[in-house]
Amino acid sequence: MGENKEYISYLEERGSINISEEVVAIIAGSAALEIDGVAGLYSTPGRDIAELLGKKNLARGVRIHLEDKTITAEVYIMASLGCAVNEVGAAVQSAVATAIESTTGLEVASVNVNICGISAKKDK
Repeated sequence: MGENKEYISYLEERGSINISEEVVAIIAGSAALEIDGVAGLYSTPGRDIAELLGKKNLARGVRIHLEDKTITAEVYIMASLGCAVNEVGAAVQSAVATAIESTTGLEVASVNVNICGISAKKDK
């Protein structure tokens, strides 16, 4: 299928469906960014350098793991200054799980939200 990407595969009556883990990560990241109180996704320094070199990754700040046909998502966010971070985290968990399940049809076992910092301005 190409380019050393990991795919989530499952069989249907008419053949197989293969979804790139990066696609699932983009779905999760987009859902997280829609939540009030999320200033942006947190990216590691290595990814920031890659983006400066023109290798933009829309799935930054999200890691997807597949085990026994269920998905676990790790989401790394920057929260907005003044928000209740526990409420933001819970809203991100719900939004990400709903987005992945409704878009892919796969079951989400868990969404782990890691709040890595606070930002005074929105980075959306």
